[in-house]
Amino acid sequence: MRNLFLAAARGVCGSFAVLLAAITAHAAEPAWKPTKPVELVAINAPGGGSDRILRLMVRVFQDQKAMDVPVNPVNKPGGGGAVAYAYVNQQGDGHTLVLANKSMLTNNIVGRGPSYTEFTPVANLFGEYISVTAKPDSPIKSGVDLIERLKKDVNAVSLGIATSIGNPNHQGVAIAFSLAGIDIKKTRNVIFPSGGAATTAMMGGYVDVAPVTAAFAASLLRNGQVRVLAVAAPKRLGGVLADVPTWREQGYDAVVSNWRTFLGSRKMTAAQVAYWERVFKRLSESDEWKKELADNFWSNEFLDGAQARKQMDRDDAQLRVFLKELALLK
Repeated sequence: MRNLFLAAARGVCGSFAVLLAAITAHAAEPAWKPTKPVELVAINAPGGGSDRILRLMVRVFQDQKAMDVPVNPVNKPGGGGAVAYAYVNQQGDGHTLVLANKSMLTNNIVGRGPSYTEFTPVANLFGEYISVTAKPDSPIKSGVDLIERLKKDVNAVSLGIATSIGNPNHQGVAIAFSLAGIDIKKTRNVIFPSGGAATTAMMGGYVDVAPVTAAFAASLLRNGQVRVLAVAAPKRLGGVLADVPTWREQGYDAVVSNWRTFLGSRKMTAAQVAYWERVFKRLSESDEWKKELADNFWSNEFLDGAQARKQMDRDDAQLRVFLKELALLK
């Protein structure tokens, strides 16, 4: 009995020693921080969505003196984001991050870009809901009106989609159409290189409807340039969009949020990820950033790297089902 007790005691002491060694090693691990200028990479040209977001963010960082090194927005347009993503992996350290969105998943699923699994998720910042716009004098009065016209004739309405079939802008209408029993493979879709190009074409009468981000729709609505038919949010948004009904209110449970997640190189270390998680967590909690969120109709949805990866896993699986319905799954 005494021998059994001694053996158990030795086991406990041995386990404690291993635990103590692990804690000591972790404590001794040097914290990482940038030692040269940081690059935050936009997947589009100056003036595009991710470019605008990054420039707002850099201004907040500068105002807060958040980092000891310069932080520079860098534009790497091309290939639906593929150029920017390749650039980040080429840099291979924690000084270069790219602002990704849900289109990264759809592009990869249909064979037009890298997989998110080739990168290191760092943090998700916010979600951006999709709104459906038409000309102010359009005969289409609401989301229900749009769907009823398509039920009668699937070719009755043309859609201006930026920047690819299956992406979040397209989902902002296509999910509601699918719930209404409309064959989304048969709708008339015209592809544009940006939301600005799609809405310009719509206002010129070349297409009938354009789904775009809520922030962009709001800016056009303030100037009387569009009518907003529906917003793909779980509840009504505020401000100038307060009178716009959601798809849910109109009978179709279509909620589409285009998340904005920072990714780093596949070679990023745990210490580098931890540094950026702290930086973006502080940003998400700052009053200045919260004002930007409210002004742009963005939903504050901070997630750390591990949580962001789970979100991407879940969305990738759901999008494969959606894109199969569109006959786009490779």
